[in-house]
Amino acid sequence: MDFNIKKATLEDLDIAADLFNQYRVFYRQQPDYEKCKQFIQDRLTQEQSHIFLIYVEGKAAGFVQLYELYHYAKLEKQWLLSDLFVHPDYRGKGLSIALIDRSKQWCDETGACGLMLETEKTNDIGNKLYPRCGFEYDGLHNYYHWWK
Repeated sequence: MDFNIKKATLEDLDIAADLFNQYRVFYRQQPDYEKCKQFIQDRLTQEQSHIFLIYVEGKAAGFVQLYELYHYAKLEKQWLLSDLFVHPDYRGKGLSIALIDRSKQWCDETGACGLMLETEKTNDIGNKLYPRCGFEYDGLHNYYHWWK
């Protein structure tokens, strides 16, 4: 399958926002395209995240969004692979792997020590995909959230 991956800019805002909205719906959130569009616009404008879009035959099929973090033990920059989504019509064709590979390449390009991610325990697809892509399960840490 022919595909290409492009780093998103504000020119890609509508496409990125639409995919991000679909991603959120996948995770049981109410659709809200306008709010998603503002969120993505803010991230891109403030250079708070980097988004890569994957296209198949000219049609946007998915994306990955990365946020900059720093690793306390390695004392180096790392990237949080926060969001990864491939439209259902394009799943099972290796596009997620291509987006992960592009994220690894971004680590090389930016001098980062690696990628980290978190996914739901019930995400069967992701929990099979990530180890196949070289990620190691971290069973030593518990992740907690505090919401205001």
